[in-house]
Amino acid sequence: MSGETDLIKLYSTKILGLAADIPHQARLDSPDATVKRRSPLCGSTVTVDVVLDDGRVAQFGQDVKACALGQAAASVVGGAVIGRSLEELSTARDQLKAMLTADGPTPDAPFDGLEVLSPAREFRNRHASILLALDATVEAVETAKQANCA
Repeated sequence: MSGETDLIKLYSTKILGLAADIPHQARLDSPDATVKRRSPLCGSTVTVDVVLDDGRVAQFGQDVKACALGQAAASVVGGAVIGRSLEELSTARDQLKAMLTADGPTPDAPFDGLEVLSPAREFRNRHASILLALDATVEAVETAKQANCA
């Protein structure tokens, strides 16, 4: 199969549908933490705001300026993030990275929707953009937890 055909298959209807419907796109007025992450390779950015309640994400906002793959990942994350702990988010991030780089399994529910991005395994230059939403969310929750403990 040619590289061009593989790339066309990568941008499936499901990925494009997720990219068009990203939850929690409004930024929060008074977040516990805000983190902006950028992929140096493609310039994609994701800014995440979180408010924690008892160590879990109670409110979430995101501003996503990324390719369709990064947008699709942000869509799945946005749909699953409320009520999640730092441990659950870190696990999802690590599982997504393993799925992309080490042929690992699909992340556990509720992040199993990230499976739609498994064809991106072959496109290493897209991995950073796909990981942005979870990387930023994990960092924001870590920051908020540290601030709340201080």
